[in-house]
Amino acid sequence: MKAVRYHRYGDADVLVHEEADRPVPGPGQVLLRVAATSFNPVDAQIRAGLLQQAYPLTLPHTPGIDAAGTVEELGDDVEGWAEGDPVVAFLPLGAPGAAAEFVLVPAALLTAAPTTIALADAAALPAPGLTAWQALFDHAALVPGQTVLVNGGGGAVGGYAVQLAAHAGAAVTATAGPASAERLRAFGASHLVDYTEAPLAEAAGERYDVVLNLVPTGPADSAALTGLVADDGVLVSATTPAPEDQARGVRALRMFARSDAAQLAALVARIDAGDLTVDVEARRPLADLPALHTEYASGTRLGRTVITVP
Repeated sequence: MKAVRYHRYGDADVLVHEEADRPVPGPGQVLLRVAATSFNPVDAQIRAGLLQQAYPLTLPHTPGIDAAGTVEELGDDVEGWAEGDPVVAFLPLGAPGAAAEFVLVPAALLTAAPTTIALADAAALPAPGLTAWQALFDHAALVPGQTVLVNGGGGAVGGYAVQLAAHAGAAVTATAGPASAERLRAFGASHLVDYTEAPLAEAAGERYDVVLNLVPTGPADSAALTGLVADDGVLVSATTPAPEDQARGVRALRMFARSDAAQLAALVARIDAGDLTVDVEARRPLADLPALHTEYASGTRLGRTVITVP
């Protein structure tokens, strides 16, 4: 089978589009014929060797933590799935990924794919959708009527977070550039902060029950974000740690998304009900994945890019 892999840690040039052995499912596993994966910044961090202690790899390694495809073969003891079923999954970080024609997936991580969008586009959902869901509801315990600031609303996680928070009855403010403004208003943001115009602490102008940070920040900006949290509120960061403010009862935590098939199924149900939009900015073939990593390293904004597998 064709796959994109790397045999050593390093820059984007270690990625190779090459032949690899087709895997065989073991007990509790499903062999997935991949329709698409997607580009995630964490794939680049793992490839560069920055997360070796947290996610040790067996090299050569195939990236791609999002997977959308059809069930090809069932391992022993797998129930509830049949060959040909369209599915999506958030793969374990550090396990062989979906930038290949076939990938092994623990059956417990599979969720039926949305029926109202293209199967390949569903690869844009698992990791960012679950990150947004878990940040808002597992960690921030968001309830209707609260105010939410999404710092980095223009990104993939940010787009889902704006939609989920607005649908939950929160008043949502998002920071984003001008190119994302119309989309985020359509997603339910009641106020937008153009980060290109003014520093965040000056531009936001109020405090929020929940602040979700999706942008890497230095010490000054991290402290500024804490200052934007209302008394007894919470700051959840998917990137850089931020300080707490115990005097005001402000909690600050850094989160790491986890695979959760039940939560992913809830997101799929919202898509099929028309309550959640999967936003795909670009679709690129598998052979382009090394170039995508190079573009990301150069600072190019990729948006939500789906990697289609022929």
